[in-house]
Amino acid sequence: MYSEIMPSLRIGDKMASVPIVQGGMGVGISRAGLAAAVANCGGIGVIAAVGLDLLEGRARGRTKGMSSRLLHEEIAKAKSMTGGIIGVNIMVALSDYTSLVTAAIEAEADLLFLGAGLPLHLSDEYPPQRLDYLRTRIVPIVSSARAAELIFSYWSRKYGRIPDAVVVEGPRAGGHLGFRHEQIDDPAYALEKLLPGVVAALRPWEQEYGKSIPVIAAGGVFDGRDILRMISLGAGGVQMATRFIATYECDADPAFKQALIDAGQEDIAIIQSPVGLPGRAIRNQFIRDVEAGERKPFTCPFKCLKTCDYKTAPYCIALALGNAQQGRLEQGFAFTGANGYRVDRLVSVAELIAELKEGYYAAVEKELHQYATA
Repeated sequence: MYSEIMPSLRIGDKMASVPIVQGGMGVGISRAGLAAAVANCGGIGVIAAVGLDLLEGRARGRTKGMSSRLLHEEIAKAKSMTGGIIGVNIMVALSDYTSLVTAAIEAEADLLFLGAGLPLHLSDEYPPQRLDYLRTRIVPIVSSARAAELIFSYWSRKYGRIPDAVVVEGPRAGGHLGFRHEQIDDPAYALEKLLPGVVAALRPWEQEYGKSIPVIAAGGVFDGRDILRMISLGAGGVQMATRFIATYECDADPAFKQALIDAGQEDIAIIQSPVGLPGRAIRNQFIRDVEAGERKPFTCPFKCLKTCDYKTAPYCIALALGNAQQGRLEQGFAFTGANGYRVDRLVSVAELIAELKEGYYAAVEKELHQYATA
């Protein structure tokens, strides 16, 4: 019964029976295995493009186009494992952003989630006249209504079309955050405050282009009650990342998953990333060493991010996250959302989705009961 109450999520011609997007988690946390498992349960599975070449152990002998080829292979692998919806998360700040976009489109990814910068263009391979034939749907990730308006205005002027959906990510998310330090705990920037503004900003575009543009709420969404609350505020669905780490199908090493399960609320902290952004992570000895002023020497073999000054950085974020993904947490650390400390066990993706559905149904029943007895 609960599966009939939870709404579906439509993005263009892509229909997910469960309105849950598994957030892209870079440097190998969400690859084909996790993405396909989520898609098989009716949600939207997402492969993170960043760091695939690092995890293949070939980064120091990196060849031109390697990351794009690996992404193409990863998408093909996921599609061979599911008939569901597979998306790709690509950071605009990546130095090989355009080639990764081209690879994702050519591999026929269903959705492209574009964040860590304003996605004002896709790739030189896809000028305006080719966008009309694009089967891949475009979903920018924003942190404000203003950013959404900038993207949609630019796309409308330059391409004569607009993106197909938007993810609005609040400051309780894991990983790199699109907020200043002082905004992270400011109630004015809570997801519940940001979401209605983005929904309102997109209504004129829906009317002008005659199509629905769902807004997907992200950052701190943990259970079925949170999903109902976001949908009640106008969201078409939610994006969740941290919950999917502690699943059997997650592509990270078991030690990475256990670090999340073992973390207490006091272990989750805001750190300053070498790329110039605050981020939320599980504080461990590696982070404490960096905070104490210790520099982790490295030679940059990647030049993966446009915003990273590797000559002055205290450590390489790609190496640190790659080490953690492979279970070497003494040489790196794990990103997590603000509610990561609430994760207390390892489950399958199917079990997690069922739990979220049940929680949503229970929240609906509670609201109906309160309404009936008011």
